Amino acid sequence: MNFIFKIACKDEKGLVHKISDVLLKNNLNIVKNDEFVDREKSLFFMRTEVSGIADPQKVMDQIKDQLGDCNIELSKNTPKNIVVLVTKEHHCLSDLLIRNHFKDLNFNILAVIGNYESLKDMTEKFDVPFHYISTENITREEHEIQIMQTLKNYEFDYLVLAKFMRILSTNFVEKFKGRIVNIHHSFLPAFIGANPYRQAFERGVKIIGATAHFVTDDLDEGPIIYQDIIKVSHSKTAKDLANLGRDVERNVLANALKLVFEDKVFIDGNKTIIFE
Repeated sequence: MNFIFKIACKDEKGLVHKISDVLLKNNLNIVKNDEFVDREKSLFFMRTEVSGIADPQKVMDQIKDQLGDCNIELSKNTPKNIVVLVTKEHHCLSDLLIRNHFKDLNFNILAVIGNYESLKDMTEKFDVPFHYISTENITREEHEIQIMQTLKNYEFDYLVLAKFMRILSTNFVEKFKGRIVNIHHSFLPAFIGANPYRQAFERGVKIIGATAHFVTDDLDEGPIIYQDIIKVSHSKTAKDLANLGRDVERNVLANALKLVFEDKVFIDGNKTIIFE
């Protein structure tokens, strides 16, 4: 079976040798290895995919013994389970449902949660459960409590905000820290918040883009995973920009999720280290 070790620690000489020696002693073969050193912070990052028969937890403990103070994550090279949160816009969800149906990406959609019923029929056509949790006449905290109650029914790895146009509370974000991915319809850090295409139109931009990022307590300022752009001209209206932007959003979200679900992303403070 294949396993992936993600290792982050202070940089020093001999780290690769120490890690490789542990893997060799456990009769594990290195299938793929990537390394990066942040010289300004003196930090070492390593993603190693191995194959063979061994107790991965035991191997991880042995690596920790060799390296001392370090952060190691272990994962199997298997599909990630996700729950998708949506509002009304269909383009990102429909793309994910199709990819899920044909197994184009390394994930399984367990359920979709929406604060409107607009996308229920489409979701259920793909045999994916849809949970409607209204926001009417309740507070944000009460709404999130209902979402969390629903989430208890699923063993998921990540939450994906596929145009979920709600600001999440500090408590919710903290509970799922590092496990919430959002698609923002702007090339961050420009045009944060609502109506970014209107903001872009009024600014007269010549490119528009989209950004997929991990969600933190700072609105639209979490660690960036993937971004892309397209060129536009002065002839485009705000509505034109929004229409063009939807294609970018779909592609950016899919590319970001591919990286995350293949365990190629390290979160380092408010930035990411990515092995593509």
